[in-house]
Amino acid sequence: MDRFFGFDLGDAESAIARLTKDEQKTPEMLTVVGEQSFITAYAQLASGELIIGEKACYADNAVKRKLRFKSRFLTDRSSDADVRSFAAGVLGELYGSGDLVKNEECSFYIGCPAGWDRNTRERYREIFESAGYPPARIISESRAAMVSACQSKHLQVGVDILSKPVLVVDIGSSTTDFAYIMGGKEVEIQTGGEVVLGGGLMDEILLEESIASSGLMKRKIQSVLDKSEPWRTYAEFAARRLKEKYYSDEEYWKTHECRESVVIHYDHPVRLTLKMDHVTADHLINKPIQKLGHRSWKEVFIASLEEVRDNIQGAQPELIFLTGGVSKLPAIRDWCGSVFTDSIVVSATDPEFSVARGLSYCGRIDEDLKEFREELEQLIDSSAIEDIVSKHIPALYRSAVDTLVDPIVNEVAIPVFERWRAGEVARLADTDQILQDEVEEFLRTDKTRALLAGPITAWLKPVIEELESLTVPICIRHRIPYTALSLKSYLNASDIDIRVDAKNLFAVEEMTFLIDSIVTAIVAILIATIDVIPFMAGPEGVLIGIVASVVVLFLGKDKMQEAMLSSDIPKPMRRLIPKSAFSSRSASISADIKESFYETLRKEKNDEISERMVNEISGQIETTLARMAEVVEIPLG
Repeated sequence: MDRFFGFDLGDAESAIARLTKDEQKTPEMLTVVGEQSFITAYAQLASGELIIGEKACYADNAVKRKLRFKSRFLTDRSSDADVRSFAAGVLGELYGSGDLVKNEECSFYIGCPAGWDRNTRERYREIFESAGYPPARIISESRAAMVSACQSKHLQVGVDILSKPVLVVDIGSSTTDFAYIMGGKEVEIQTGGEVVLGGGLMDEILLEESIASSGLMKRKIQSVLDKSEPWRTYAEFAARRLKEKYYSDEEYWKTHECRESVVIHYDHPVRLTLKMDHVTADHLINKPIQKLGHRSWKEVFIASLEEVRDNIQGAQPELIFLTGGVSKLPAIRDWCGSVFTDSIVVSATDPEFSVARGLSYCGRIDEDLKEFREELEQLIDSSAIEDIVSKHIPALYRSAVDTLVDPIVNEVAIPVFERWRAGEVARLADTDQILQDEVEEFLRTDKTRALLAGPITAWLKPVIEELESLTVPICIRHRIPYTALSLKSYLNASDIDIRVDAKNLFAVEEMTFLIDSIVTAIVAILIATIDVIPFMAGPEGVLIGIVASVVVLFLGKDKMQEAMLSSDIPKPMRRLIPKSAFSSRSASISADIKESFYETLRKEKNDEISERMVNEISGQIETTLARMAEVVEIPLG
């Protein structure tokens, strides 16, 4: 795809943005029927012509006129036809202006409330398809608003929004939309769809109070607006714009007059003066509203926030991102802060365009992700990862041996020696099978896995550094944050300690998965090669060597016969060898044991062991990278 269109079809107003694939600048806002933000309305004229936007609200020769149809989409199937007609009108305007060229390689990303389920979104998409649109995808408006803010570098708030929980609050004209986003993905919450609380209710109050202040013209204005839904809607739009103008700089309007006149052409022209001041502003949020069960806008909004907070299953959001026209109201931020006391609250800088821009960004992001995943697949299919792992395998052997020898001596070999010393084992030669079984059992324990976690974490660091020399360029080429495939970013040197459980070392599930997988691979390899581990009691075994040296030390060389090591030595003679002597002797030759262990792995089965280890670990790294790539949805920043 070469160009991506973002279509924010709102209940009150709509906007379209366009972004070219290779452009680095922000999306271009397109002008439709003379406006970048145009009224969501269409009218069918007696001539058959379809018009959209502001003119559709008051065209004299209209045989059909529709406004505010998106808010009915979930409850009234007849709204499907209205959405289709409006969408067709917009498409015609785009072709007519040359902003869209027939058969060009492009796609449309169209917004919807976060609470719409998959079936509803598909039904919505099919409407645009039937209207003749290029390939279309339906995206949450809340998500799009956040993408827009992040791509424009607006969210510089010290919160890692790629992995941290974010709550997006999109206050539209008819509804307030809540979207809980974790790691770039929307997570369903009970109050996540359309809460019937929009800025339109404030517009109605402002309009009512302006009519009430119209003196002798009050009845005439009210009569016209009662008879004509289009003119009433148009007056509400004017009230909306005045309200947003007031809230954009409330401090300024404390000392200046904020008003606007609307000339209504019905039987005879009549002028309505809209006015905003601090008294009206207070009424907009605190006046009981019949549609809200005689509760105020403020009461319902705070109650909705509390319901969202109580129904979030995961961590509470660290960032509250506000968008929509009413988000400019300073009190909104205060209310959010009072419910989510530990969250940072920020607002969109241009809420009327943020969703459309974000939608077009989503189009380019999807294209980048497609190419990104294809290139990552090529890397995984090559031998590059295996080559890196293979180079570091000897260090992994050494690290595992250094970690496990002393625990095996202390927790396996010494207890077996004690059993022999106590007469429970007849001959030293009998300890061969006992040691093999107990070493294998020890390697399977959670303790062994915990012991290996720290050293494997340390071993992974240089491996990952080399790996990132391959993955970072891929991310940069496709505008993906390089941290999306960064394993190193989750390895903190101060946390690398064999006493720390692997699951506590990492900030993401993928890292825990990788560490656990490598631990499993090492344990499996050691168990498979247990017959060559130099703890066995054969002639070359460590246990026999220690016992022999202790026997010589305590009984004298002349009493030390090779036959004694394979005979049933009398218990009294066994007791002459104290446990402390065995322990101190084993400690003194620990380095030799480790070297013997390592050399056995390196020499005797090197090719077989190394090939298995390289394949196991490379496979786990490749799987981890693939899993991390799957969850990359939104490059944020």
